[in-house]
Amino acid sequence: MPISSVFETTIERISILEPDGSFDESLGAGLIPDDDAVQLYRHMMLCRQFDEIAFKLQRSGRMGTYPENRGQEATSLGAAYALNKSDWLVTCYRENAGLFWRGLPMEKILLHWMGDERGNHIDPDLHITPLAIPIGTQMLHAVGLAWADKYRGESSLSCTFFGDGATSEGDFHEAMNFAANLEIPTIFFCQNNGWAISVPTKIQCSAPTIAQRALAYGMRTIQVDGNDIFAVVKAVQNAADHARKTSQPSFIEATTYRLGDHTTADDARRYRDSDEVDSWQERDPIIRLRKYLEKRDLWDESRQSAMLVEAEKTVSDVVKRAEEIETPTQSDMFDSMFATMPENLKAQRRTMRTSSLGQDPSQLPTPNTARA
Repeated sequence: MPISSVFETTIERISILEPDGSFDESLGAGLIPDDDAVQLYRHMMLCRQFDEIAFKLQRSGRMGTYPENRGQEATSLGAAYALNKSDWLVTCYRENAGLFWRGLPMEKILLHWMGDERGNHIDPDLHITPLAIPIGTQMLHAVGLAWADKYRGESSLSCTFFGDGATSEGDFHEAMNFAANLEIPTIFFCQNNGWAISVPTKIQCSAPTIAQRALAYGMRTIQVDGNDIFAVVKAVQNAADHARKTSQPSFIEATTYRLGDHTTADDARRYRDSDEVDSWQERDPIIRLRKYLEKRDLWDESRQSAMLVEAEKTVSDVVKRAEEIETPTQSDMFDSMFATMPENLKAQRRTMRTSSLGQDPSQLPTPNTARA
């Protein structure tokens, strides 16, 4: 029998806006209107200010461990901009920019990291899930949400975010396999920032790209410059159009970089080379977008100064709302568990006891037989 090829493919990479602000008109013309580009830049500046203040809150003991978003703002923001508001954003913990663009109140994120569960009480109309801290679990949730909407005949899809390290988790492969085989409209958005805490991507994946992992599931896949918001928007729009037309999933690998530590409990200087960090500083998505706007006379130093003042005031008000929220009551933990509270939880809330729940009173030990 002759030898023949059974599969051949290429993986494309999208890049539209270069670090120096130069722009590929053939790919990006009309993709983001000028007014929207200005609003996206203002939003990124606000998110960067929020990130800096959140870091200071942790360092001053006013908040628990916090994962900085600095350097990765373009990924989730570009996706949130490109998707419909009825589409699900299923995130991990470095997608503040996209969540805030969708409408999540900024104090919710502070409350989450302050250990206040009210930070996870999200308006269901926003189609946002709470932050997923376990690595990879949210991808299964995203597939389930999209499948449920498909079953109901709705046109919404889900977009789930995760890092390069999460692609080594079993949950990732189960979610990918499930979505591909059952044609569930989910966008798998990998934010490859080069590091899974201190483990470099080259140890997570021996292939040249993380995007190749989608090929095993017969899934459309692409790599994108994750610090280029135009490229991110184009990739997500294409994936969303494909999902709505075919009900099939897609995979996006966005190459980006976290400019800070993994979290405030980490010290990246112990495993990252300073030259590497410096090289990525030059590709900062915020600086890149500002250069683009300035070349088009859409931004200048006076607007920059005014926006900095506005961002400081906005974030200061957010911190005030988070820190001055009323003290929760003991019964609060029961109130958001179910749409209709079961009787056993009503009993727990009323008595603040669980010792006799689920038992017939006649089966409870008496004082005389307790040690029998």
